[in-house]
Amino acid sequence: MAALIISIISFSLAVAYLGLILFLRKGWNSLKIYNLKSNQFKTTVSILIAARNEEDKIFKTISDILAQDYPSHLVELIVVDDHSTDSTSEIVLSFADKGVKLVVLNESKPLNSYKKKAITEAIKLSEAELIITTDADCRMSHDWLKTIIGFYEAGNYKLISSPVLYFEEKSTFEKMQSLEFLFLVGLGAAGVGNKMPSTCNGANLAYRREVFYELKGFQGIDQLASGDDELFLHKVASVYPDGIGFCKARGAMVYTHAKSSLSEFIQQRKRWASKSTKYKNKAVVFIGVLVWVFNLLIVLTSILGFFNPFYWYLCLGIISIKFVAELFFQIVLCRFANRIKLLWLLPLLTITHIFYMLYIGIAGNSGKYNWKGRMVR
Repeated sequence: MAALIISIISFSLAVAYLGLILFLRKGWNSLKIYNLKSNQFKTTVSILIAARNEEDKIFKTISDILAQDYPSHLVELIVVDDHSTDSTSEIVLSFADKGVKLVVLNESKPLNSYKKKAITEAIKLSEAELIITTDADCRMSHDWLKTIIGFYEAGNYKLISSPVLYFEEKSTFEKMQSLEFLFLVGLGAAGVGNKMPSTCNGANLAYRREVFYELKGFQGIDQLASGDDELFLHKVASVYPDGIGFCKARGAMVYTHAKSSLSEFIQQRKRWASKSTKYKNKAVVFIGVLVWVFNLLIVLTSILGFFNPFYWYLCLGIISIKFVAELFFQIVLCRFANRIKLLWLLPLLTITHIFYMLYIGIAGNSGKYNWKGRMVR
């Protein structure tokens, strides 16, 4: 009887998962591709980077930002060095003659979130209308800034999320991360399209400076080391539900690198998952829990197959539904990102993602994780 109940619930959740993916694709499709229509801009913008031990990458990031096709008198770049032990500060200072500002954190007492502190200190120095955060290991095209600003000026948004993609993969493992990360980008965009914003990425996030202060910055979400992006998104969405935008444009893309090792990947995903239980929208949390249970039941159903081969067929059917659903969504995402060749990895990703979800769902909400050489929670 218990096995029959598990089978019924598993199949029901598979159908629900298919419905969820269809809902996500609907949200994605509801967002129109943004095409920049004007080169006349008026918005002042502060680009903020919180950096810690990024001497090997930050030079290229700053160079990309300084090369933006946007009026330079409307832009300032502020880099906050978060207690680096390498030459990060020296590299930033080498751009001082080009107007790049450096802030060095010097906190004597441990903080819950050094990154939130870094962003807050940078915003204090800024007087620009719009804040854009990115990371010290990101790359962007010359059109990045004007695409986001054009979208902002056309829509009068309070907060704008824009796509972040992996590139320059060196292994199958990194390519699988790229495909999985594309799903997360689509998830965030679809949430905006469905008027249920849930996730974004601080490597490519814009919001009004006045809104940051109106909502008292990160107050109330500073108990976690992470969350300067998603949890702040939720704060803005709770006050301005119609003020959230997703800039669906290739020109707005920011590029970064996947993790080269499994241990780095796990630490990163534990950090991301640690924010999930703090979501104010409990419907999103509930959906996340159901997806976790769905993956758990796939494993349980496969185990039951050792006692009755029928359950192996059932498990295969459920996994097939999962794969087809994910393929239906990933096709449009890969086309948008011009990464259609990644789809050959989807069968492998569909299987491994089951076990990944089970592990990270527990590990991400218990204990500490390593972030930039610090053990935090």
